[in-house]
Amino acid sequence: MLRVPEPRDRAALHAMWADPRVMADLGPVKSAAESDAALARHAAYAPLGFRVVELRDGGAAIGFCGLKPGASDTPIAGMLEIGWMLATDYWRQGYAREAAAATLAWGWATRDEPAIVAITAERNAKSRALMARLGMRHDPAMTFDHPAFALDDPRRRTVTYRIDRR
Repeated sequence: MLRVPEPRDRAALHAMWADPRVMADLGPVKSAAESDAALARHAAYAPLGFRVVELRDGGAAIGFCGLKPGASDTPIAGMLEIGWMLATDYWRQGYAREAAAATLAWGWATRDEPAIVAITAERNAKSRALMARLGMRHDPAMTFDHPAFALDDPRRRTVTYRIDRR
């Protein structure tokens, strides 16, 4: 299920942001205060469809998935971006694909943008494979060095995938 984040999700989401395996291709691990700041940013994305991924059985928050505006200091500025993150216990079980496909469908039904993009570190083969399975295509012209990462950080080289409205 995808639902609006609630205060009860804080611990589960912070645990993901504090997990080096989850953050390996996303950025540095976050402190509790940094997690709270991320949750506040994500609250602003709620009208775009940014949601917590919750298990149907038991109601555990296992990640998030949704749409947000592309960062202003990147080539996707002004574009609609999809993103996702799951706790490691739920990797490779189809949850990310199910949540992302539902998010894309929701985006097409409720938004007017001609395309939805996704970005990740060039080295992030798992996310790139999911983007391709979702029907997104790599746009080499929009490969860039992400300004959020240091010049020598291997996550700096960022690729963009795109899916156009049908």
